[in-house]
Amino acid sequence: MAAFGAASTNVNPNRSAEVVQPPSDSVSSLSFSPKANVLVATSWDNQVRCWEVMRSGNTINTVPKASISHDQPVLCSAWKDDGTTVFSGGCDKQVKMWPLLSGGQPVTVAMHDAPVKELAWIPEMNLLVTGSWDKTLRYWDLRQQNPTWVQQLPDRCYALTVRHPLMVVGTADRNLVVFNLQNPQTEYKRVVSPLKYQTRSLAAFPDQQGFLVGSIEGRVGVHHLDDSQASKNFTFKCHRDGNDIYSVNSLNFHPVHHTFATAGSDGAFNFWDKDSKQRLKAMLRCNQPIPCSTFNNDGSIYAYSVCYDWSKGAENHNPSTAKSNIYLHLPQEAEVKGKPRVTTGGRK
Repeated sequence: MAAFGAASTNVNPNRSAEVVQPPSDSVSSLSFSPKANVLVATSWDNQVRCWEVMRSGNTINTVPKASISHDQPVLCSAWKDDGTTVFSGGCDKQVKMWPLLSGGQPVTVAMHDAPVKELAWIPEMNLLVTGSWDKTLRYWDLRQQNPTWVQQLPDRCYALTVRHPLMVVGTADRNLVVFNLQNPQTEYKRVVSPLKYQTRSLAAFPDQQGFLVGSIEGRVGVHHLDDSQASKNFTFKCHRDGNDIYSVNSLNFHPVHHTFATAGSDGAFNFWDKDSKQRLKAMLRCNQPIPCSTFNNDGSIYAYSVCYDWSKGAENHNPSTAKSNIYLHLPQEAEVKGKPRVTTGGRK
């Protein structure tokens, strides 16, 4: 492990803007409002925090705005499409709805029988979907106390992505369950992950024709749903350093250019173009893992957290030195705008 420490002792080698008053424990999710530069982070200290992000040229300032508490660590977050409300779920087996914009108090809107690992608001259906380690997916109409539908999953929910009408759920045992949300009560397709190891992250293509899947084994799969497009499927290695292999924790498509970012436990984030099969930019490695990341609504800001990912358990956690940071990177156009692959000869 000497190489890991030696690779980067710099906490912030990419000179990203630092979010003030970060969580006191590891960050589990980051979500930007779809309407404004307001960032929410959930963390293992049971908190959901919110910051206003202000940008002037290349200068970014953050102002802590508000926070709410869960009874146990919080694992996931999502915004309502109108930017008024935040949903958060976690180890207390419930989902809270926080009317952040109006200053209202959080209320519990969803319950599971085990921790809630993933959630998403689906504006086209006016429903909240939640995925849990209780091996179910549940749809919630916020006006009703009980779920409108409970979907059994083959195993514990580890990852979820929605681009209506496409939804993909990654579970334990490498199952990828695909749903057409126009008929949400039946599985559209079940796929065994193209990656040989546990699923850690998912991202639906912006055109809904497929998805990215990331695993704990430093690899990403690019998968098309239509069997006639199977020749376009491929996997690639990333977030590796010699013989050290790290998990791909986060996959985010750029909202404008439709390129994507990966972030991993090696402390690096990279930008990629799946269509030309090339890496657009490799950023310098931070000295701790990156467990989660997200773009803002226009892709001008990329938020990422740098903190311990608990992959080596409590014995590798030193509370006196552990620090959780959230950084904001301003992507240059060359980092995130796709470009055709330069080829020798006529073959593309």
